[in-house]
Amino acid sequence: MLRALILIALTCLFGPAVADERTQTQQQLDATRQDIAELKKLLGQLQQEKSGVQKDLRSTETDIGKLEKQVEALQQELKKSQGELERLDLEKKKLQSARVEQQRLIAIQARSAYQNNGREEYLKLLLNQQNPEKFARTLTYYDYLSQARLEQLRKFNETLRQLANVEKDIANQQSELLAQQSDLDTQRQALEKVRAERQDVLAKLNSDVKERDQKLVARQQDQADLTRVLKTIEETLARQAREAEEARQRALLAAQEAEKQRQREAALASRDSESDAPKKPKPVPGAVVSSDGATYGGAFSAARGKLPWPVNGRLLARFGETRGDDARAKWDGVMISASAGSQVHAVHGGRVVFADWLRGAGLLVILDHGNGYLSLYGHNQTLLKSAGDVVKSGEAISTVGDSGGQDTSALYFAIRQQGRPSDPAQWCHAQG
Repeated sequence: MLRALILIALTCLFGPAVADERTQTQQQLDATRQDIAELKKLLGQLQQEKSGVQKDLRSTETDIGKLEKQVEALQQELKKSQGELERLDLEKKKLQSARVEQQRLIAIQARSAYQNNGREEYLKLLLNQQNPEKFARTLTYYDYLSQARLEQLRKFNETLRQLANVEKDIANQQSELLAQQSDLDTQRQALEKVRAERQDVLAKLNSDVKERDQKLVARQQDQADLTRVLKTIEETLARQAREAEEARQRALLAAQEAEKQRQREAALASRDSESDAPKKPKPVPGAVVSSDGATYGGAFSAARGKLPWPVNGRLLARFGETRGDDARAKWDGVMISASAGSQVHAVHGGRVVFADWLRGAGLLVILDHGNGYLSLYGHNQTLLKSAGDVVKSGEAISTVGDSGGQDTSALYFAIRQQGRPSDPAQWCHAQG
């Protein structure tokens, strides 16, 4: 019976702590599930945005392909135009040669006319009419010569005009082709810039999706770990409840049996005529004194503002500050910078209810201080205590480390009051 009553008392003593841990774990599990849902939603949005960017990139690259085709066609046109330019240049050279030849003939005729004294010779022929036939032939010769000179001058002027037109055509065609090529180059550069920008956006989206995927996997693993811890706590509570009920039933039967025994002894005593004094009842075993409210060195609730810090160091993160880049995430404890291997001390006497590695917290120690108060010590290098150990205030329970994916060695320290986070700065009087 005494053993049963002790079991009931221990269940009453540690049952609330386990229940508080279950509440805390359930809250963490709910928060993790919400994070997973939000991450999936964000991943869906990123996938949609990625799809849109890929569609735009496809359009841009298709346009670039069409433009490259136009550039290729223009290059072919430029080759053809280059051939035409060569033909025009050859024609230009022929015209220039013709012009030089015509200039030479005109120069010869000019010198001949000058040597024959020009109009003065023609006047002599008019005055000298001794031989009319000779005069007629000479006059006809001069007419032919004059027409030939005029024809050469006309051809020369036409050659100059054609040469000027060819040179103009060459210049216009070159200018037009260069303008087209410049316009296509400008369009190609613009599209290349757009493509580069969209490729950068797509690369960033791919990086974001990969990061979110990794974070989602981590959150899902967190959820699995928390579910496992919660299941263990629930099984422990169920077992404690069964044991408590069994102990209560045994205690009740023992009490009933003791009452029957007392009644039998009282009946025997009343019939005993040799003794006038009543017999003293036998002491009932199983009296239990509860340490609840004064657990391990006093009530935790009375220690507000008086507790020491678990380790000497500098506060890297304070309670309630934004945690990382996510404005929704807040610190529910503090981070204390300390050298790796530094001893972590219990801020108050209590019992170790958890001492193991937990995703997101690394090597973690949880102390139960009674009345729903818990203290948590995370990211440790080593654990010096095991679950079930009783520790005194100031006793070393672990050493500082960087477990759980931390960049530097530091201690995560948190206090839970009835399952709710409480600011450690309101409980600890000073660092050190």
